[in-house]
Amino acid sequence: MSIEIKIRKNEPIDRALRRMKKKLDRENIIKGVRAKRYYEKPCEKRRRKNKVAAFTQMLRRRYAE
Repeated sequence: MSIEIKIRKNEPIDRALRRMKKKLDRENIIKGVRAKRYYEKPCEKRRRKNKVAAFTQMLRRRYAE
């Protein structure tokens, strides 16, 4: 898994870094690395997923009206 960002002619470095960060964010690489930083027990994974599912369901019910 390698990500390449080619710097365009006369492009500032900060703009290239910004493009790289956006690309990393779109591909969920940063989120995956942060999640794997520490071991998460299977019961904790289930609890987290259920919590996210309940939250999204609550939002759908709230804005379905």
